[in-house]
Amino acid sequence: MRFVEQILSNGALERYFRREGKMSDSVVALPVLKSKLRLYCLRLTDKILILGNGDVKSSRTYEEDDTLQGYVMDLQKFERLLRHEVRSGNVQITEKEIITDKSFEI
Repeated sequence: MRFVEQILSNGALERYFRREGKMSDSVVALPVLKSKLRLYCLRLTDKILILGNGDVKSSRTYEEDDTLQGYVMDLQKFERLLRHEVRSGNVQITEKEIITDKSFEI
């Protein structure tokens, strides 16, 4: 909860997250220090954070757990769809908001 409160107060600053996924995507996880819980998110800007899903991490990496890997893959797929729509002009992302009338299906 401490991290969530800091994000609400200060924004989704990079220092609050641990990079996950691939170098080419924006998938991050809240760094839970004393727990094995993981929450995966997309950090698009300091003001835009898309919460994904999470679970108890029982393996060294998320790739070794089918459930966690599925959550990360869903976020990666959503980000690809979002970026495609930005390039197509159907979505605009500013520092503070995502502007669109589109719905996305993963």
